[in-house]
Amino acid sequence: MAFMDINGRSVAYRLLGSETSPLIVMAHPLGMSQSVWDDVIPALLPRYRVLTWDLPGHGASAAVSGKQISPSDLAAEALALVELAGARRFHFIGTSIGGVVGQQLIVAHAECLLSATLTNTGAVIGNPDLWNTRAGRVRQEGLTAMSEEIVPRWFAPKAFEASPALKAGWCTQMGRGDDESYAQLCEMLGRDTFTGRLSGKNTLHKVRVQLFGGSEDLATPPATLEALSAELDDSPLEIFEGVGHVPSVEAPALFAQKLLAVLAVD
Repeated sequence: MAFMDINGRSVAYRLLGSETSPLIVMAHPLGMSQSVWDDVIPALLPRYRVLTWDLPGHGASAAVSGKQISPSDLAAEALALVELAGARRFHFIGTSIGGVVGQQLIVAHAECLLSATLTNTGAVIGNPDLWNTRAGRVRQEGLTAMSEEIVPRWFAPKAFEASPALKAGWCTQMGRGDDESYAQLCEMLGRDTFTGRLSGKNTLHKVRVQLFGGSEDLATPPATLEALSAELDDSPLEIFEGVGHVPSVEAPALFAQKLLAVLAVD
């Protein structure tokens, strides 16, 4: 892991693979960290260079600086890291709020994208009341207390059956995050949506967009992905049966296989 100062805040990232390979940038879900990609990256490295990073107040990245955070801020972090990697264009993969970063890149920086794979996300995720209530509770109760309620919503029941320690592990990870950063990102999700902003963007600059979802996803159910597909001019969507909100953790082999198929298209 390495660190980069971006606008006065330390951002933790990993840059793996050959400098001569095409670059993939991967953005993780809210409350998690770049480690969600650990079981997928080995399948990508023979052909691609991989860049992952921790969102503000997540993993090893510093907390928010105090100002209201926006999708533009998160996309700017990604682009700063891409510049550090020396790439001009890149493939993007994002899950949940990571997919929101991808939508911002499609809207404002489509010329930088070779492709965008967005999973378990939406042009609108939840509603303002939900996110503002959660932000308030996190500030009052803390992420450690809230994790016991939130983490079970990330995974399908069979994932916990296959790995009984999964819940405790991710509760620990989530509890280590910064409460204010998480709260501000919640407020961002309730405030900044992409309805009506995406149509034509994936064709104008020839960005290939692929959507994936999970049949057991409670946070962004298949209907949310279907609505996003419509916003993106009917971009292709595949739903993974029996998978929840984080396919890179629940079904990494399947997810890697699907990614490689998407990335291989010229």
